[in-house]
Amino acid sequence: MHIDKCKISSIDKINWERDIPFGKYFSDHILYCEYKNDNWNEPIIKPFSHFSFSPITLVFHYGQAIFEGMKAFKDKEKHVFLFRPLENFHRLNISAKRLEMPTIPYNIFFEGLINLLKLDKNWIPMKYGYSLYIRPFVIATDGPLSAKPSSNYMFLVICTPVNNYYSRPLKVKIEQKYSRSSNGGIGFIKAAGNYAASFFPTQKAKEEGYDQILWTDSATHSIIEESGTMNVFFYIKNCLITAPADDKILNGITRQSIIDIAKINNIKVEERYLTVEELKYYLKKQLVNEIFGSGTAVIINPFKLISIQNMNYILPSKKKIISYFFKKYILDIQHNVSNDPYNWRFQIT
Repeated sequence: MHIDKCKISSIDKINWERDIPFGKYFSDHILYCEYKNDNWNEPIIKPFSHFSFSPITLVFHYGQAIFEGMKAFKDKEKHVFLFRPLENFHRLNISAKRLEMPTIPYNIFFEGLINLLKLDKNWIPMKYGYSLYIRPFVIATDGPLSAKPSSNYMFLVICTPVNNYYSRPLKVKIEQKYSRSSNGGIGFIKAAGNYAASFFPTQKAKEEGYDQILWTDSATHSIIEESGTMNVFFYIKNCLITAPADDKILNGITRQSIIDIAKINNIKVEERYLTVEELKYYLKKQLVNEIFGSGTAVIINPFKLISIQNMNYILPSKKKIISYFFKKYILDIQHNVSNDPYNWRFQIT
């Protein structure tokens, strides 16, 4: 692997005592690897810089772009850990196959990532709950302009130090016009176009005073699927309910971690769809204990209000809530302050 170290770090631009805006600052180096002539070339780590692309580069026209979201953490002894990186590796390749892109070899993904993190380990915050967000992504780089899979691709990894994505409970609106995914579609992968399609309805919801959307099924808008870019959990009558990871739902790594933690702690879990009418009934009967979203960026974020057909339902506010239990459980593993019964920590240094 070729490594070209930067001469001057830009790390001094960050005030580590303040909140770090998500995605504002990027670490000193970038990993990239090109796919040409049916093979991945030697990976390269070089100083963070811009790239130049032709206007006919196919990613701009036909959307062959996929990505992952990961995080690196430090413990009190400054050891560096990843959280379940093998799951990100597998999911990236699932996304690649669905969009007819070449899969990433294990050695390129992990050797590249390990070398990049060792080089930029000073960018990983020490503060509990903070991390270095890692964005691996693959884009089509071929021309000429033709509606077909590209022949050439680029795999890149960039890193940005972050705090919590959201800092407060959310007000969420159930969406009953626009859809995030459909049967047989690409809702289960991390394709860039999935997120672009969500921007317009999410912005409309924000203009109405909400923070995010609860997506419903495209056929009837009667079944709850995900929330914004998060999986969603409902804690109703001492049972945790979340949508199944099928071809419409992203199989979130935080989602699966919550399910595993719940099972080992004897918390009842049901992986099934919850209908809008069911939720409305449970809310009216005051049987909903909590609703929260989960994802790599946010980890876990509780909701404080749900809007259903222009009716707002305020969720109960408690000091000891189950979402806090799950979030602390995961953060303690990530920061190496608790045992790791699942072997989810992957040590880098």
